[in-house]
Amino acid sequence: MHVTAPASSANMGPGFDALGLAVDLSFEAVAGDRPSERFHPAEPAHPAALGFAAAGGTGPLWWRSRIPPGRGLGFSGAAAVAGAFAAGVSVEDSCRLATQIEGHPDNAAPSAYGGFCVAAGGHVVRMDVPPGLDVLVWWPSSTTSTKRARSALPETVSFADAVHNVGRSALLVAAMAAGDIEALADAVDDRLHTSVRLALSPRSGAVLDHLRSTGVVAAWLSGSGPTVAAFVRRDSGASVLGGLEAFGGTALVLEVARAGVRSI
Repeated sequence: MHVTAPASSANMGPGFDALGLAVDLSFEAVAGDRPSERFHPAEPAHPAALGFAAAGGTGPLWWRSRIPPGRGLGFSGAAAVAGAFAAGVSVEDSCRLATQIEGHPDNAAPSAYGGFCVAAGGHVVRMDVPPGLDVLVWWPSSTTSTKRARSALPETVSFADAVHNVGRSALLVAAMAAGDIEALADAVDDRLHTSVRLALSPRSGAVLDHLRSTGVVAAWLSGSGPTVAAFVRRDSGASVLGGLEAFGGTALVLEVARAGVRSI
């Protein structure tokens, strides 16, 4: 069985551990015979192998990926979803098992269902992104440890910051549902985790500030970083890319992945 699952941009703006977006970079898993030398064996500790085993899969599993690991684009979540699905379970079970492996659903849900996902309390609500938007992603050569980035977060936050994020999270979901593109820039403003994580990757902070100054639709730190993501209008992505050359790293303009995990 040959399956593919998209990358994700999670912790989207104020939506810590709850909001995520599927991005058109693929993780592929194959159960059975190795399809080509471009596929790697999934060792037991690999997230694809963990998903495969959790779903009852047996036998060899192979993988390849366009998703860069350790960059905040949901490599492990996509791998776990793909591995579980390759074992023959449903999309819903793939998401559930991957969430158990990951410990939070905001990466697993977009990789399972595609689109923009709200995931909380065991529920996933999938929505389409307003038409005419692509996703620009930029990452440096360095990686970020998800464990280290999470451990750097404070155990408590101020009431004012909590209220701010509740309001922005609600605004982000409402703007997606209503197709209100103009509200997205304010909707992704976060006070809980972004500044702490940007301290681990100052160049990401510089790129985030640059993108916001160029007038992209909305920009945020992807996952735990160091990737920065932004919504760009479909006719402006190339010009925004050109302005990122001075920062080095890798920059791509991608489509939102409308489909989640599936057989190919």
